[in-house]
Amino acid sequence: MRPENRPSGYPVYKGLQQPLVFKSFKGRYIYWAMGSILAGFFSAVLLTVTINFLAGFVSLLAVSMGGLLYTNSRQRKGLHSKTRSTGVYIVPARLKRTR
Repeated sequence: MRPENRPSGYPVYKGLQQPLVFKSFKGRYIYWAMGSILAGFFSAVLLTVTINFLAGFVSLLAVSMGGLLYTNSRQRKGLHSKTRSTGVYIVPARLKRTR
């Protein structure tokens, strides 16, 4: 493209300020979901080796689904959910004024 036909400015991707979304999980909750699936997998391996296959499979389903349901419930409260305590905080001054 010749310089005189080139549009002024730069193309901007408008989705840069949006959180990352994967399978309905957003932002940091993607890592929470991945952690719960991995925890379910490792608990399944541990119980399969020590007890039997059925116990490992049940633990895989229970731990993974429990973690995913917990993650989903926390995500519904908001991506940046923080505890909001109502009250008045009085912070004493630690420095003395000199005149």
